[in-house]
Formats: sequence, structure tokens, C-alpha cells
Amino acid sequence: MALQFDIVTLFPDFFTSPLQSSLLGKALAKGIARVNLTNPRDFTTDKHHSVDDVPYGGGAGMLLKPEPLFAAVESLPVLPKREIILVTPQGRRLDQALLDELTTYDQLVIICGHYEGVDDRVRQHLVTREISLGDFVLTCGEIPALTLLNGVVRLLPGTVGKEASLKAESFQLPLLDYPQYTRPAVFRGWEVPEVLRSGNHQKIAAWRREQQVLRTRERRPDLWEIWESRLEGID
Repeated sequence: MALQFDIVTLFPDFFTSPLQSSLLGKALAKGIARVNLTNPRDFTTDKHHSVDDVPYGGGAGMLLKPEPLFAAVESLPVLPKREIILVTPQGRRLDQALLDELTTYDQLVIICGHYEGVDDRVRQHLVTREISLGDFVLTCGEIPALTLLNGVVRLLPGTVGKEASLKAESFQLPLLDYPQYTRPAVFRGWEVPEVLRSGNHQKIAAWRREQQVLRTRERRPDLWEIWESRLEGID
């Protein structure tokens, strides 16, 4: 059964081009995953179709009201293994392990926040998981929702032509990816490392792992510590 994405968004047009482009568009065309866009404005009951209001207690900005969001989510079919996700800076930071986990679900409902956020009753009583891209704030929840969608779909069987490439890339291990090169062998005097042109696959593999270790130790000390602890566990 194809993984079902239900995206609750005030701006469905935001997804038009990305859902038709590149590997994501091909995966959806092949039925590897399905995407349904639901606009909470369609579930408002007042004549102005209001989806936001001022916060109790005062403060800057507007909040998304609970009624349209609850109604939008409750209108969706419920598949056996479902997660209702709010993309928010307050959630768990998205990483590769979380993307891997989300591929095991039948249905991912993603609520895109806007303005100053959502009424907290949505978080407390509707949402089952909160996810963040990192410690920063964006203008809308559609950007992290699309990131989440893309990151999950590319892991589904059939999306990426050579699935072995998924196993070697950054973050599948707690190591960054190794440097990669293509032709020409010399460009503006900069040469591709000789080992990569040697044809010796054992040496190439050893060089690549060495480069992963060096890059990770230099650029991501946090990941390096995890890698070191794993090596100690093996010893």
C-alpha cells in the first residue's frame, strides 16, 4: 500500500510545482506515495472564512483557530498506522533516523502552521508528533512540510534508481559523505585524487571511509562523538 500524505495547508498552490518535479514527481506518478492537500479554510463556518484570530492575553500577530484545523483533519480517512504531525520550531529536530522511522507508517498527516502559530489545543489534543527543521523560524509551515515529504518519499522503494546509494550517503551512518568527482580528471589544474582513478575498489573504499571520518571530525564534532562511541562499543 502506498504511503498516504495528507497535508493540511492554507496554501495548496505552494505544492503544485514541487509535487510534479524531479524524483518526487516521478514517485507520485508511479504510485509509490500519494499526496492529498486539504485547506482548513474550506471548513470555516463564518461568512469571512476566518482561520485566525488574536491570542488571548494579548501579544503580536495572529493564531490559527482550532475549529478549522480539527475539522480538516477529522474529514480525512484514517489508515491503520497514522501520525498527525505539526511542523513547528518547538518539535523534535528532523534527522535521517526520524525520516527512516516515518517510512514505516501508512499515513502521515502534516499540519502547516502560519502566522504566530496555532491554538495550543491543536498541539495538545490533535497532534501526535511535533517536528522541527532546526532552531530557526520560517514564514510558513509549508517549507518544512515539503522537506519532510521529500525526505520520506526518497527513502521509499522505487523512488531512487540505485537504492545502494541511499546506504552510503551522509547521516545513514553518523558520518558525513565523502568527496565525489566526475570527469574531466583535471579541471583548471585541479585533479581528481589518484586513488579514485586506480580501479582498486578496496583502496577506494578505504579512502572514502577515511574522508568521511576526517570531514565529520572537522565539521560536525557532535556526530564525531557518536561515531567514536560506536567504535568503542565494538572494541
